[in-house]
Amino acid sequence: MNSKKNLLIFDLDGVLINSLPNMQYALKKTSLYLDQKLSFKEHKKYIGLPFEKIMLNMGAIGDYKYIKSLYIKFSNQNISKVKILDVKLNALKNLKKKNILAIFTSKDKFRTYKILKKYHLFEHFITSDDIVKGKPNPEGILKILKKTKINKKKFYFIGDTKYDFLAAKAARVNYLHVVWGIEKKLKYNNIKYIKSISEIKKLLPQTKTKSSFLDSFRQLKYAELSFKNFFPCNPISFE
Repeated sequence: MNSKKNLLIFDLDGVLINSLPNMQYALKKTSLYLDQKLSFKEHKKYIGLPFEKIMLNMGAIGDYKYIKSLYIKFSNQNISKVKILDVKLNALKNLKKKNILAIFTSKDKFRTYKILKKYHLFEHFITSDDIVKGKPNPEGILKILKKTKINKKKFYFIGDTKYDFLAAKAARVNYLHVVWGIEKKLKYNNIKYIKSISEIKKLLPQTKTKSSFLDSFRQLKYAELSFKNFFPCNPISFE
């Protein structure tokens, strides 16, 4: 692992993708199927937490693992519509030239694969399926830290909820908060806010790395290999 590079870990929902319409659709279908009133307005308050904890906070009745399986099933019915917007995609490609990109999301591995499989931008992935304790617990961040062995000074977590911030704080890594996500502003001090993905580049320490076509090619192949290792086979569809 190149220790001269910065490691940028992105939350997925709200930061790189707008999955709110998909979430609302899945929750509505789940609510109707279970004959329970599950409010999406209430659901939004807890986005970022593990799904089971969201259901607990909302007072859902039943086996939360079963409810989660229903929710994922309905979510997958239109998950193909969820994508990274071009303006963010171009900024990510630019950041990748001199930085290592990673994902830490509360989403499950299957849907993360469905959304990101065509981009080949990220070298490391942590989903809800890879950890025991979700955000705000720092387990996911610490796993990536341990794997990459990158100095915490070069480690940045980019999120959009208080749960992202608290996870970064607990792991003692740098945190950047996007203003277009779930929570536009947090009730905490000394938080760096960003208005675009491209703005991240200005906030990073300058690294002295040689850039060449061969380096770029190697980075792309490494990202492709990492993605294949993360998803060794095509997941089974719920549909």
